[in-house]
Amino acid sequence: MRDTGYHQRQNNSRRRVSYDEYVLAAALTLARRHRPVWSWRHWRRICRCGSDLPCRSRHPIPINRGHWPSQDAPR
Repeated sequence: MRDTGYHQRQNNSRRRVSYDEYVLAAALTLARRHRPVWSWRHWRRICRCGSDLPCRSRHPIPINRGHWPSQDAPR
């Protein structure tokens, strides 16, 4: 019988993510959180995070530069 449920989710959460997959996931998250939407309260378009456009809020990506691939590394 195949193991499902908790153990499958636990194994998936611990799998290593490639740098390209991480950057793509971070970019999609930023695009989802920081996009123009219509505000009926302010009667204009604002950023979805609540800031005025253009949104100049810091968009930190939680990755240490030590983990980034080097320039001369093969792709």
